[in-house]
Amino acid sequence: MNTLKNLQELIEDAVHELQYPVYPPELYEPITYILSVGGKRMRPALVLMACDMFGGNVKAAIPPALAIEVFHNFTLVHDDIMDNAPLRRGKVTVHEKWNPNVAILSGDVMLVEAYKLMMQVDTSVLRQVLEIFSNTAVGVCEGQQIDMNFEQQADVEIDAYINMIRLKTAVLLGGALKIGALIGGASLTNADLLCTFGEQLGIAFQLQDDILDVYGDPDKFGKQVGGDIISNKKTYLLIKALELAGINEKKILNNWINSANFEPTDKVNAVKAIYNSLNIRQYAEQAMQEFADKAFVALDQINLPEDRKQYLRNFADGLMVREK
Repeated sequence: MNTLKNLQELIEDAVHELQYPVYPPELYEPITYILSVGGKRMRPALVLMACDMFGGNVKAAIPPALAIEVFHNFTLVHDDIMDNAPLRRGKVTVHEKWNPNVAILSGDVMLVEAYKLMMQVDTSVLRQVLEIFSNTAVGVCEGQQIDMNFEQQADVEIDAYINMIRLKTAVLLGGALKIGALIGGASLTNADLLCTFGEQLGIAFQLQDDILDVYGDPDKFGKQVGGDIISNKKTYLLIKALELAGINEKKILNNWINSANFEPTDKVNAVKAIYNSLNIRQYAEQAMQEFADKAFVALDQINLPEDRKQYLRNFADGLMVREK
């Protein structure tokens, strides 16, 4: 079986070989640009990994894997517009480099191009694969809308938050694995179990991201620690803190949330102190572990030799053991 690094290299090479028309340049240059700014190519690699697990032809899975990568980057282009983000992976975002209208239209074309790539799968599984891809795409959009809705909601329940991250983040991991499995010749039962593995692992990964945003080492985490607190992002930690807080703690939290003028370090330290007093990190880590455990239960049920399933166990362990 191929190593994850080999699969990522296959995707990287295939991305570089993608060619788009040169006219009009404003439509196609942003596509080449966003695809060239890097990323770990993890989602498309999962398509190849799942195909490889079931003994399929990895090269035949490259077009649908590229479809997943193009679709993922399409969502990033549009998300950056909605977030008014200046940078993506350390590079200027598409809407900043060109303008929002160009970014919207280029993103639209990326979605079409993703479907054209997905259409290249074998006709024996084409209908199933397209249905999975379409449902996954709709789910990602639903998750993004729910996340934006949360910005205007005073009260968000934990279950609603988990559902949002399942849709926004995890369904694409599950969908990528399920598509790859079907292309590799897996039964629908095994493909569904692999999809469940991906979704549960994706939820655990996002919960870990919430934890690291507050408690991670900025030099190792790769992001600004406390960024979610500064922006009042409704993460598992904030929602759980508001749920468990007493009257005084809730008042302090709400004062920081509603404050327009503040020193970022002071806000992070004050909110983090409340998290610590309520043992919020422990609650979040317990929830993260519960979803990781659900992922491995699904993996255990897949009818494959253990050495083939070890492939994904190693991947999951690598994903969940990040620098704190």
